[in-house]
Amino acid sequence: MRGNQTWITEVTLLGFQADLPVECLLFGLFSLFYSFTLFGNGVILGIICLDHRLHTPMYFFLSHLAIVDMSYASNNVPKMLANLVTQRRTIFFIPCLMQTFLYLAFAHIECLILVVMSYDRFVAICHPLHYTVIMSWRVCTILAAVSWIFSFLLALVHLVLILRLPFCGPHEINHFFCEILSVLKLACANTMLNQVVIFAACVFILVGPLCLVLVSYTRILMAILRIQSGEGRRKAFSTCSSHLCVVGLFFGSAIVMYMAPKSQHPEEQQKILSLFYSLFNPMLNPLIYSLRNAEVKGALRRSLWKERPM
Repeated sequence: MRGNQTWITEVTLLGFQADLPVECLLFGLFSLFYSFTLFGNGVILGIICLDHRLHTPMYFFLSHLAIVDMSYASNNVPKMLANLVTQRRTIFFIPCLMQTFLYLAFAHIECLILVVMSYDRFVAICHPLHYTVIMSWRVCTILAAVSWIFSFLLALVHLVLILRLPFCGPHEINHFFCEILSVLKLACANTMLNQVVIFAACVFILVGPLCLVLVSYTRILMAILRIQSGEGRRKAFSTCSSHLCVVGLFFGSAIVMYMAPKSQHPEEQQKILSLFYSLFNPMLNPLIYSLRNAEVKGALRRSLWKERPM
């Protein structure tokens, strides 16, 4: 068997397989979304770095989220855009595996950062007197470092398990990037171990964090209901509900993608689900978490005012 197997050197990303006018429309639309993603997250990151008033734990984690969102989108979207305007849609297999590795690592980091951010808001609202002690800079640095290191190690486990497999074709991936489930279909060996590890990782990195986020925001909402001021209650509830929308969109689409029975979502639906957490979610995060925030708006106004000529 092994004598007849050959290691594939490049694969073809089939993408959306639409007509030329549709692909041109998608190119323009996705280019716009990608530009908004880079611009929005870049502005947030720049403001947080430049304004010392935003050097707090909440904005420290927001800066990490902005970095992850820009990296996450940049790992998948440029190749997708290039494939929409060219007939040659191949990618060498080693860069394809690297794309898979980075996509998994950044997805894991986003899950963990969202959990840490929900915990930060829980402490700030439910235990305000102990906030500076619980969320000290040492604790924040450790939480961020652990999130990054653990995420890359977990992605490395998936990569090692992929590299142990023989790949002999087909040479086509029915996706717009090298998504792990699509890559495994190229293997000419049993991928049961890979599937089990992926499911176990989803339970640990998706279901577990989602439960922690929901518990945190449930406690936050209970605290909000005890606020006497109607205006304060309205603002706090508006903020939490918008945060929960982003969390639900990201975690929900990923859970459906990797934990639902495969017969429930054919390959075309998988591509749409992938767009939610690889393009739409990174674009929405700056709007939901930061640009609707009064402190960020104030910092942006101060930065623009400084840039004006006297």
